Amino acid sequence: MGSITLEQVRKNFGDVEVIPGVDLEINDGEFVVFVGPSGCGKSTLLRLIAGLEDVTSGRIVIDGQDMTQAAPARRKLAMVFQSYALYPHMSVRKNIAFPLKMAGMAAEEQERRVQHAAGILNLTDYLDRRPGQLSGGQRQRVAIGRAIVREPSAFLFDEPLSNLDAALRVNMRVEISELHKKLATTMVYVTHDQVEAMTMADKIVVLRAGHIEQVGSPLELYRSPRNRFVAGFIGSPNMNFLEGAAAAGLGAHAIGVRPEHFAMSTTEGAFSGTVGVAEHLGSDTFLHVDLDDGTHVVARAAGEVPVHHGDRIHLTPQEGRVYRFDQQGLAL
Repeated sequence: MGSITLEQVRKNFGDVEVIPGVDLEINDGEFVVFVGPSGCGKSTLLRLIAGLEDVTSGRIVIDGQDMTQAAPARRKLAMVFQSYALYPHMSVRKNIAFPLKMAGMAAEEQERRVQHAAGILNLTDYLDRRPGQLSGGQRQRVAIGRAIVREPSAFLFDEPLSNLDAALRVNMRVEISELHKKLATTMVYVTHDQVEAMTMADKIVVLRAGHIEQVGSPLELYRSPRNRFVAGFIGSPNMNFLEGAAAAGLGAHAIGVRPEHFAMSTTEGAFSGTVGVAEHLGSDTFLHVDLDDGTHVVARAAGEVPVHHGDRIHLTPQEGRVYRFDQQGLAL
């Protein structure tokens, strides 16, 4: 079991309130991602769940038991940090087994669990190496292996891919997702990268200034954002926002159109502008366009588009793909 419930959880650092009262239900076996800009409280919330920070008020219930005041070791949770925190003088085998050794587990059971974790993570051939002989991705897998051997109720990941290069991030993203399927264990994952959130999560929790703005599946948040903040945060590139006459004509303070929801034309369209940077990626083309009213937008087209810097272009939002927001930023 690995259900986690937060009931009006608040956290103050002195007189500063960083988590103003959060309610959240994480179901057994879910992959839940906390996402938001830097300083939104996502890592603090994870540390409260882990017991690494004290709760100012509220309750944290794990598998039906109130664990608000429980020590981290009693919560049966395993945390993987941004830094690998491996012991450089120890072999991979000893690094993975370290928490079991500290718990006084029999050597035979330690070895069984290490071999099991190494098999899952494709580390069997590296057990006798030291961390300095491994790549960044392999070192992160060792850190995850050290969590697996504890057989926790849930795994907590605090931006575990931040130190990896772009290619390794993609690979590790897939590996962690596959690991979740194999283990069928609850995972709570913190990231500022909304692409990681969209591709990995069963459920995304969008945070801003300690508040939960919206909770839902990746496609729910993409298709039906509750407000302008969520709409602009979920999706890559970000949603375009237009105000003034364009929005007023649709009875809104602002309208939003995702880059992939513009139809492009060189002859006519709802909005006209001049192409600035044209990013030709092969599979996609991203056009940065300065509209005639001064608004900057990004339009995305599949494949190659024969448009270049300085060209005139016309953009029309696809039918049913325009999002409307009121003056407070709430979806209409």
